[in-house]
Amino acid sequence: MPRFSQQHRTVFILAVAQALANSCMSVFATISALTGKMLAEDPRLATVPLGLQFILTMAATIPASQLMRKLGRRDAFFVGAAIGGLGGGTAMVATYLGSFALFCVGNAIMGASNAFALHLRFAAAEAADDNFRPKAISLVLAGGIVAAIVGPGMARYGTDLFAPYTFLGAYLFVALFSLAMIPVLWPIHAPPPSAAEIGGPQRPMLEIARQPHFIAALVAATFGYGTMSFVMTATPLAMLVCGFAVGDVAHVISWHILGMFAPSFVTGHIIRKIGERSVLLLGVACYLVTFAAGIAGIDIVNFWLALLLLGLGWNFLYVGGTSLLTKCYAPSERAKVQGFNDFLTFSGVAACSLVAGAIEQTLGWDFVLWGSLAPTLIILAAVIWGAPRQRRVGVAA
Repeated sequence: MPRFSQQHRTVFILAVAQALANSCMSVFATISALTGKMLAEDPRLATVPLGLQFILTMAATIPASQLMRKLGRRDAFFVGAAIGGLGGGTAMVATYLGSFALFCVGNAIMGASNAFALHLRFAAAEAADDNFRPKAISLVLAGGIVAAIVGPGMARYGTDLFAPYTFLGAYLFVALFSLAMIPVLWPIHAPPPSAAEIGGPQRPMLEIARQPHFIAALVAATFGYGTMSFVMTATPLAMLVCGFAVGDVAHVISWHILGMFAPSFVTGHIIRKIGERSVLLLGVACYLVTFAAGIAGIDIVNFWLALLLLGLGWNFLYVGGTSLLTKCYAPSERAKVQGFNDFLTFSGVAACSLVAGAIEQTLGWDFVLWGSLAPTLIILAAVIWGAPRQRRVGVAA
């Protein structure tokens, strides 16, 4: 099969797997805080389970990247899918038993599964040639468009599917969708790690991290993802305070996820045309308009517009940052750089998710938005300083 056809086929399969993984994550984004509030004695603990999910994602990023280096991408993805099935099943049992502690465990297990799914975009980068690479990354992330519809739909339909056990059905869907990734990814025949990747020379991590474009990519990913998670996690709680129903929350989160992934059909093309720096700056601009829209009022249209733009800004920052990161390392450095990047990214995401509920419940929605301004300005400074100095270093993934 010609190289052109093979790489497109591989990217399509990875996009389907990404759609399944993101559908599971969007279920948790929609109802994890609501489930936590239902099960916890103190409503300020509502977002702790989701925060634990991100902590385990953070903790599992480096082990997941090393396991992929040893087993290869496909077999490691199978491991991650099985872990996801266990996580969804545990959350389902927790809602049946009414156990907040067990629900925290289910979220944590799901977080470990997410660490494997993060590598779907890197697998796409490795399957593509230099010209197709930015578009391959964005097309795999575009699989998340399905999650914008399916995930919140699963949350809505599953909420009362097994009444009176609220939300139990939604977590059953998570378990099934996670396990479905195994047959989807089965046809992929990724080559084993090359000798250069396994035994090639490696620079110290500190030397790699000193590159200005690495710093710009890392800051865009860490602060961009963390800010998005902080605002998104607080949104369901803020909307309930404002008198909106679970269906309204699902609708807003659905548009948010659509904003996260729909642009991926064109983000890679935009990067090729105007470069990573300009795309990252577009992401910052979207975040600034997000905060303005949210502060302007608490009508449904304010939440809808703010979360839609938040998703769009995340897409530009995440895809642009990932594309820039692939220019920072040689094949032998791939596993440790990717693991280090995702470890720091989800350290920030975990911290933001853990405090989002307490801050929203204690200080209010406006404080959540104003508090997100500082990390956004840090991204702006890092991109202006670091991205213009990017240069080709080594061989990208």
